[in-house]
Amino acid sequence: MIFDTHAHYDDDAFDADREELLNSMEAGGVGTIVNVCASVDGLDKTIGLMEKYPFIYGAIGVHPDDADKMTEETLDRVRMLSRHDKAVAIGEIGLDYYWHKEKEEHLVQQEMFRAQMDIAREEKLPFMIHSREAAEDTLNIVREYMKGGMYGGIIHCFSYSREIAREYLNMGLYLGIGGVVTFMNARKLKEVVEYAPMEQIVLETDSPYLAPVPYRGKRNSSLNLPHVVNTIAQLKGITPEEVIDITEKNARKLLNI
Repeated sequence: MIFDTHAHYDDDAFDADREELLNSMEAGGVGTIVNVCASVDGLDKTIGLMEKYPFIYGAIGVHPDDADKMTEETLDRVRMLSRHDKAVAIGEIGLDYYWHKEKEEHLVQQEMFRAQMDIAREEKLPFMIHSREAAEDTLNIVREYMKGGMYGGIIHCFSYSREIAREYLNMGLYLGIGGVVTFMNARKLKEVVEYAPMEQIVLETDSPYLAPVPYRGKRNSSLNLPHVVNTIAQLKGITPEEVIDITEKNARKLLNI
């Protein structure tokens, strides 16, 4: 069964049909989903989904877009919720300089990134990292933490070069591959997928965002992952069934499910 390691079913985009959609996952070949917190407000919503649906697990953390809203109380809440028996990672954490251009904003994001990496270390959980237009700073912080005491992680929606991919792969981390790999203009990502060992690739959607071709621009869901699977299979010269099997094993191993 397909394992979606990164989705946001707490997002308002699913308010109209969330239950119907999630109840259709098994019939659509999707066996396991990790709902990933993004905002401070999303923490409780993710816990609710984890507790309602047996096949949904959670990643607990706050996206860099919300770094300026975080307090010590927020960090304490992330730490507490990460101890839930279905919490499998700390995320989505990291750096995003695309929307945040000021140096002061970057410093706040870096502080909250490090604070949540500390929680991942303390709670012995893997991390899920968001990085946009922040390649060097993200890599430096991850490299710093991976020198000791971390429990692995996923570079979500990997979008950088093969050279940067090599750095993460050499640290034993996984690359999250989703709908972007199906885009015609995604040459750089296709090269990364060709290069990366299958044993370090996991599937993801980032639902409701980044729907694959032929649904690009529409609301995404885990049911669209076969299009990603087929593209990876073509790039790697293996069958779609092998892609599903290997990526599911990878996700279960990393997330201890």
